[in-house]
Amino acid sequence: MKKKLAIILAALMIGSFAACNTQNTQTETNTAKTVNVQDVNNTQETAVSENTSSHTNISKNTAAVLTENTQNSTVSDESSETSANNSGKLDTDGLFSDRDLEQTADTSNAVTITAKDDQTQTITEEGVYIITGSANNFTVKVEADKQSKIQLVLDGLNVTNSDFPVIYIVSADKCFITTTDTANSLSVTGTFKADSDTNTDAVIYSKDDLVFNGTGSLDIVSSSGNGISGKDDIKFTGGTFNIQSAKDSIEANDSILIYDGTFNITSAKDGLHSENNDDDSVGYIYILNGSFSVNAAGDAIQATTVCQIDGGTFSLTASECIESTYLQINGGSFDINATDDGINCSSKSNSLGTPTLEITGGNLNITMSGNDVDCIDSNGNIVVSGGTVNVTYPAQGPSEAFDCDGTATYTGGTIIINGTQVDSIPQSMMGGGRNGMNRNFGRW
Repeated sequence: MKKKLAIILAALMIGSFAACNTQNTQTETNTAKTVNVQDVNNTQETAVSENTSSHTNISKNTAAVLTENTQNSTVSDESSETSANNSGKLDTDGLFSDRDLEQTADTSNAVTITAKDDQTQTITEEGVYIITGSANNFTVKVEADKQSKIQLVLDGLNVTNSDFPVIYIVSADKCFITTTDTANSLSVTGTFKADSDTNTDAVIYSKDDLVFNGTGSLDIVSSSGNGISGKDDIKFTGGTFNIQSAKDSIEANDSILIYDGTFNITSAKDGLHSENNDDDSVGYIYILNGSFSVNAAGDAIQATTVCQIDGGTFSLTASECIESTYLQINGGSFDINATDDGINCSSKSNSLGTPTLEITGGNLNITMSGNDVDCIDSNGNIVVSGGTVNVTYPAQGPSEAFDCDGTATYTGGTIIINGTQVDSIPQSMMGGGRNGMNRNFGRW
């Protein structure tokens, strides 16, 4: 199901954009129907009647707190989709449905699939499926119609494949991947092979929307590719995710949306990466809460258009830790260690105007290493109106605390540079010049 995607940047941006794709309203209750599970190797089918079930709604009090914390509600029914407001950040209303936020699945009518060596299980009908057992070269393949919601409940699943995804979503409206209170481990040890004209490249690969939730842990190891790849939206609302990957650990075409969860990521490329090569008006990241430990050779977090962070705890080590065209930090605690730019705003989308960093809250500790580094680098504007920004960088070399090619505005918050609190944002020469700067304080 293609989402209604719209991101509108405020007057802080020189330019604006909007992307919109309408859709039909879809509920998230499972209607009574026959559920078929096909064993591709043995061509056996299991039929199970699935009764209508409802899902617990998040309390109004909780929703009110979320609205107060983010200035927008993040909870809605499934008919509400991603939209935007005019405040220069994402409108979080409708990002997460009630079912997205449920951390346990209704398994009263679930079909159980036990992993077996050298086998592919194909799921074609809407329903809840418990996946369990240990195996080599086992794949769950979802190939349902575009109106179907599929829920895969991982219950102590341990699978090692040589060259193909463990979970492969070819088609569905949305696929939930829910962990029970168990440890689950999925890995691909070799080079991924293509499926006809689809170049699969991840341990979990999906062409449609993915939602990760649950109460357990999911370990993912990808020796030659991505950990998780989604060609639409990827959401996380709970669970623990330990990911090691040769390429991006979590990669989505349209968006990565995180309500909560624990993430331990080691990547030879990027940690979180949202980019659509065919549409540069999407490719955004929203984080409401969670715990993030990311060690990446490239970027820890990279979005093409907008990256908005409202909360969470972040320990990030990378070449560049957070990168986007428009980056807004409204809250959270950050320990950033980088060797190029700690935070970077650059023009990654033709749909946007001037790259802009906006800090309204949060606690940022940025530590740089190297001889030519920038703690905070914007190819456009920087706006600081709250929070604490504490930067440390080497005095030697052409390094800077703030490198701003546009306008730097400081109206509130605390800025500390190499141990000294300052009362303004120090700026380099427009266009990136650094000659004559006092390296210790980032000033002329």
